[in-house]
Order: sequence, then C-alpha cells, then structure tokens
Amino acid sequence: QVQLVAAGGGSVQTGGSLRLSCAGSGYTARTYCMAWFRQAPGKTRERVARIDSDGTTSYADSVKGRFTISEDNDKNVLYLQMNSLKPEDSAMYYCAAGTSLSRCWTWSPDYWGQGTQVTVSS
Repeated sequence: QVQLVAAGGGSVQTGGSLRLSCAGSGYTARTYCMAWFRQAPGKTRERVARIDSDGTTSYADSVKGRFTISEDNDKNVLYLQMNSLKPEDSAMYYCAAGTSLSRCWTWSPDYWGQGTQVTVSS
C-alpha cells in the first residue's frame, strides 16, 4: 500500500522559510510525478508545485520564485523549499503522487499524504 508521509510544517513569520518533506513507500507502479497541493480553511484545494519524472518542474503563479520543489529519488523523498513566506501561504500542505502521464498533466494524482500545517503570521 502506498504511503506518503509529509512533515516539516510549522509556524513562521512573514518572510521566513520552511522546508517540507514527503517520504514515499509501498509503490507498486511507476510514479510519473510528485506534487504539492495546499488547502486553506474555507477554500478549495489548489496546486502548488509538481515535479515530473524527467525533472521538469511546474509552479503555481503565486509561488513562483519563492518555492522550489525537488526530490531525492534514492530515498524516495519529495521536498518543498518555501522562502519569503506570506500569510496567504498559510494552509494544510499535501504531497501527492501520480502514476500516469494523464494524471500528472491534469494535476490529478492517485495517492495523497496526510498533510502538514503551515502557518505564516504577519
């Protein structure tokens, strides 16, 4: 059974940084992409960043230039380096994995982690 365990969330002030991690295990199929999503209270879930199996990365406009997605394939760990954090970045952050190109290109991953909370105070 696929498990994605996210960690690294916390509380920081505006302008601060956090590094999220997501450890994956139990894969029975190839993953074509890994991604981060977030959801704030009362808002719909939104895409944040995605890294495809060829290393291509994609970002939401709201985080471009501030967030960096990366992965350590040897350790099956996904990262999200978040710099210059703003209060509007506050949300539960979820990591996810996609096992097909179509699911990746449409930001519709198969597997989800449990989420880690990020709170940015002004």
